[in-house]
Amino acid sequence: MDIGEGIVRKPCTHTVPETLDRLEAVLKTKGIQVFARVDHSGEAAKVGLKMPSTQLLIFGNPRAGTGIMLAAPTSAIDLPLKVLAWQDAAGKVWLGYTDPAYFARRYGLSEAQVAPVSAVAQLVEAALK
Repeated sequence: MDIGEGIVRKPCTHTVPETLDRLEAVLKTKGIQVFARVDHSGEAAKVGLKMPSTQLLIFGNPRAGTGIMLAAPTSAIDLPLKVLAWQDAAGKVWLGYTDPAYFARRYGLSEAQVAPVSAVAQLVEAALK
């Protein structure tokens, strides 16, 4: 299955909502703001369409993202950070996010410049424990 260039995919042992609840709890303890949670499958159901459980969490910290956006203004299309939780056709739940190295290449940024968003990997790992 093609999951998209530059996407890190991690297996989950909880449901989609539980997985994002766990990530939200980690973010709260770190003082990171959650801007929105989009329930794609819930919205699809409202218009009579079915899809496996799929939710997107949008979060960040202006102190981390602003410097990146100043260095590469078009990076604002990918910020704030997003983590997607989805259930595949086999019933397996996954968590995915943009690979920080891919993000750096996409916008011509150095590793140091993307360091503030590179913490997404540690946040996801903490939620998956």
